[in-house]
Amino acid sequence: MNPPVALTIAGTDSGGAAGTAADLATFAALGVHGACVITAVTAQDTTGVSDIHPVPLATIEAQLDAVFDDLPVAAVKTGMLGTAAAVKAFAERVVKLRVTYRPLSTSQPAIVVDPVLVATSGAVLGGEDVRRAYLDHLLPVATVVTPNLDEARALAGHDGPPEALAAALATDAAVIVTGGDPEATGTCTDWLAEPGRPPIPLTHPAVPTTNDHGTGCIYSSALAAHLAHGAPLHKAAEQAAAYVTRQLRTSQTWTLGRGRGPIAHTQENR
Repeated sequence: MNPPVALTIAGTDSGGAAGTAADLATFAALGVHGACVITAVTAQDTTGVSDIHPVPLATIEAQLDAVFDDLPVAAVKTGMLGTAAAVKAFAERVVKLRVTYRPLSTSQPAIVVDPVLVATSGAVLGGEDVRRAYLDHLLPVATVVTPNLDEARALAGHDGPPEALAAALATDAAVIVTGGDPEATGTCTDWLAEPGRPPIPLTHPAVPTTNDHGTGCIYSSALAAHLAHGAPLHKAAEQAAAYVTRQLRTSQTWTLGRGRGPIAHTQENR
């Protein structure tokens, strides 16, 4: 049997920790064939982002055509889209997919949106125009949105506890506000809100480590992989969190890089 296909639409990370490097490694680890659309090339390491080169919109659209014309995509994960035009272009492509553009499959792909606005290092990866484009164009057509607490506050335009932010943002798509202090012990709590339903907590073990560069990318790509396999959203969210926990434990004692080290893309658990 063919494996399910998942597509990542994101930027590169020259340090190999986040972006398409993390997404494709996660897809492969979870039994999914990974395709990719590159939106930006970044000069990036564990200490920060030093340069960003956005890919021209026409080239992004050509990559999307190449993938969707040839492969039966079961799930799409977006990461760093970089520009408002890229956000809007992909949102329009989702609408097209749902109406007329599924030559290879009768099912609709799950759309997982990781609304990347600020890197772990603090580098701004999307300004106010990008935030607005997410709200106006992409979130209304997504299956699930996976902001961390800072991203949820940015999208909502106000502070608040994660469960309230998840509920406020879950007007069209489901929202999972991911949580967890890398220095914490005990448990972390993500909040899942689906439109018209109260938010529910999803708890998982916390892993005290500073090797967490790429955690958000891995979570959202793991979620997309499990949705591609046909798991329901609640189960896919639990499985994605368990995978991230396992990978954080693998890299917990690594000493790679001069900054916040990478979360593991390897499978050893020592």
